[in-house]
Amino acid sequence: MTGIFVDTRAWYALLDRRDPEHARVAATIQAYRGRLVASDYILDETVALVRYLLGWPLAHRLGAGLRSGELARPVRVAPADLDTAWQLFAERRDQRLSVTGCTSFAVMTRLKLDTAIALDQDFRAMGWTVLP
Repeated sequence: MTGIFVDTRAWYALLDRRDPEHARVAATIQAYRGRLVASDYILDETVALVRYLLGWPLAHRLGAGLRSGELARPVRVAPADLDTAWQLFAERRDQRLSVTGCTSFAVMTRLKLDTAIALDQDFRAMGWTVLP
């Protein structure tokens, strides 16, 4: 599959014009001509974050756009992805990885995606190409 995975923090920065990373994330997403990808775990985490920090209307619009495929290709975390994520989470206790982050890595591996739009260092530390 072709595409680029978008992490929670990048979605948030895209929506919050006051975020210091807003312009860089917006430019990266605008310049990318392929398909954006987001898992259902990222949808959940991002909608919750947006709901609490930016309000329900924006959270609802984001969630609807992610669920419908309008903003990104929605991908469900499969049971095997969660097993892989949990194993990675357990093995890397020296790193500050979240289970959701580990599911992102599992989904990216399954879909053969090599690049993420992400603002934390976890993707880079795990060997993925990271934009911006």
